[in-house]
Amino acid sequence: MRGNRFSIWKCVKIALFVVVATVVFGFVVRALWNGLMPVLFGLHTITFWQALGLFLLSKILFGGFHHGKHDGGRGRQWKQDMKQRWEGMSAEEREKFRAGMRERKGWCRPDRPEPIA
Repeated sequence: MRGNRFSIWKCVKIALFVVVATVVFGFVVRALWNGLMPVLFGLHTITFWQALGLFLLSKILFGGFHHGKHDGGRGRQWKQDMKQRWEGMSAEEREKFRAGMRERKGWCRPDRPEPIA
């Protein structure tokens, strides 16, 4: 039960961080737009919600949402390193690793029953 409360608390903290980051980005985009664009190009000022929409649009058009895929190839390197490490383990070390991974609980996921091997 304690582990479940921990993962719920972790989910709440992550959600709170996302909300705070979204608000901060909205205000930063609005301040930058309203401070620069009307003076430089004669454009109108924008509201907070328009700034959030502009931020989202710019992420879609220019930056995207990479989810770790834009890591300069480090993800593939990590997989190769893990494969080499796995191949170098003895059977006992592999079983100990598997047991440790089974004990870990994923964040934001409810407890799941053990898979049938």
